[in-house]
Amino acid sequence: MHIMAIDYGDARTGIAISDPFGMMAGFTTVIHAYTPEKTAAQIQTLIQQHQVEELVMGYPKNMDGTEGPRAALYRDFAALLEQMTGLKPVLWDERRTTVDAHRILSENNVRGKKRKNTVDAVAAALILEGYLNYRNRR
Repeated sequence: MHIMAIDYGDARTGIAISDPFGMMAGFTTVIHAYTPEKTAAQIQTLIQQHQVEELVMGYPKNMDGTEGPRAALYRDFAALLEQMTGLKPVLWDERRTTVDAHRILSENNVRGKKRKNTVDAVAAALILEGYLNYRNRR
């Protein structure tokens, strides 16, 4: 079963899709779109291309566990995705994923424009990794 993780953003949305066994990330990309509808349409295409059966979406929480200022926006986008795809996204705590993605890229000497273009995909892979670890322990 392929599982897709989404690191939703205003201009760039990171995507990571698991291998068929749901054990690890097998595909990553970044969607460049400025409206929720265009982003959701591109996600819908990827879902069909990769036969995705489950969605997990990064959800902004503050360090104290409360909802972040963008939480309502993310819930609205999750509802749009469910309406368009028929798949209800699991909202997954994304605290520190972008910070960790920048650290990973820095440790691998990825700088400048290349970092900007890949950080969201790495963040999505971290969201997917956390979710898969949780799911496989249950």
